[in-house]
Amino acid sequence: MGVPLSEDLRVRVVRAVEGGLSRRQAAERFGVGVSSAIRWVDEWRRSGRTAALAQGGDRRSDRIEAEAAFLLARVEETPDVTLSELQRMLRKRGVPVGIGTLWRFFDRRDISFKKNRARRRAGAP
Repeated sequence: MGVPLSEDLRVRVVRAVEGGLSRRQAAERFGVGVSSAIRWVDEWRRSGRTAALAQGGDRRSDRIEAEAAFLLARVEETPDVTLSELQRMLRKRGVPVGIGTLWRFFDRRDISFKKNRARRRAGAP
């Protein structure tokens, strides 16, 4: 994913268009893509905003977060439950999620399913 161009550049393109240049001419003058100049001017006219929107981040965790109480209760009652088992339980509840989504859910809460000495089922023979 690319880095957003500076707000200063966006403002200069918008001002050039408002000053009489076409969007294509302004794009050429400032060395930006025509489609970018068109989007920037449209957004400025619609909302008055020239700043770039935030990039990246999690936009879909609300589905899994809605099941937080259910998931945490399952882990509390069965500490050695696997992510695959939790995935199947959620699927039965009508919430299809991937293993990675579950992993990130527990990672946000610093819950780890790594094996440790206290959780070993059987010792060496």
